[in-house]
Amino acid sequence: MPHTSKAVVCRELNKPVVVETITVDGPKRGEVTVKIAACGVCHSDLSATNGTIALPPPLVLGHEGAGEVVEVGEGVAELAAGDHVVASFIYMCGKCRFCSAGRPVLCVEQGKALLTPPEGTPRTRDRDGKPLNIFSGCGVMAEYATLSVDNLVKIDPKVPLDRAALVGCAVTTGVGAVFNTAGVEPGATVAVFGCGGVGLNAIQGAAIAGAERILAIDTMEAKLALAKKFGATDTLLAKAGEDPTREIKKRTGGGPEYAFECVGSGALAELAYKAIRRGGKAVIVGVARPTDSASLRPMGMVFEEKTLQGSYFGSCVPRVDFPRMLQLYMAGKLKLDELITKRYRIDEAPQAFADLESGKNARGVIVF
Repeated sequence: MPHTSKAVVCRELNKPVVVETITVDGPKRGEVTVKIAACGVCHSDLSATNGTIALPPPLVLGHEGAGEVVEVGEGVAELAAGDHVVASFIYMCGKCRFCSAGRPVLCVEQGKALLTPPEGTPRTRDRDGKPLNIFSGCGVMAEYATLSVDNLVKIDPKVPLDRAALVGCAVTTGVGAVFNTAGVEPGATVAVFGCGGVGLNAIQGAAIAGAERILAIDTMEAKLALAKKFGATDTLLAKAGEDPTREIKKRTGGGPEYAFECVGSGALAELAYKAIRRGGKAVIVGVARPTDSASLRPMGMVFEEKTLQGSYFGSCVPRVDFPRMLQLYMAGKLKLDELITKRYRIDEAPQAFADLESGKNARGVIVF
């Protein structure tokens, strides 16, 4: 059954987003229609509006969402109407060598669900009946969304849906980079470059993992103050054009064992690698522009045994990590309430994106 739905749409690159009334078709085989309760306003959505992430408009935004199943398509046995779910922008085919090895973030079939559900036919249309693309198979910045069952994770209905939505990207990306990619151990020394939504979660992930020293680095005092609330033991206000490496090494006794670049900058990736101590690991979490680059000295990599590693979506397994994150939240160990700095109505979406771009909010959430 088709649903009339308000949605946040990118019509043109480098232009403000617009709120439109669209039609969302009901599910086909292997698909589910979800009534969305909340959607995070993520930097990746902003990146889609400026071309950093190449998803062509017109595009229904949103990939960090949670809601309630209202209709299931043929062949769907694992979900039923009334179930609470979180969207995963990683399509998991479950059959390729990476899915079989427990690394679905590297699934070779992800291209099937970049702009539509994997079946390949658009489920969203504008008021003129023209098809709309959806962000990474999700398009959940809307009142209703139809997704593949492989883009959804069932969750405990006790978890408030506006909090649950956050594990669909920011929380799992940041905490997962610490837990899964880096494997930070108790007593470790950590530096986090960038204290936005992902950086704050890398910080609290390091705190949960038992890191002894956590240095938060940002250009905004307000973000550093928030970083302290999420577990940073030290903060460093960075200044444009200055190299903070010496100060970082001084603060961490020769350099951190782990550094996380959470902005999406080649220059910061270089700094993160430069800052770590011998045998250390720098993890690149932020998504940089396609034209951005970083350089390093290979000889130093050999003699110092440093590691430079990428982390996509926290190297997670959504059906394992989403429930794990929410269990940590319910146990009072993971901060989700504090992560939401502002709630918006869907009609306020243009302001939510403007606030995100200005650095005003760590995590804004659109609540339906």
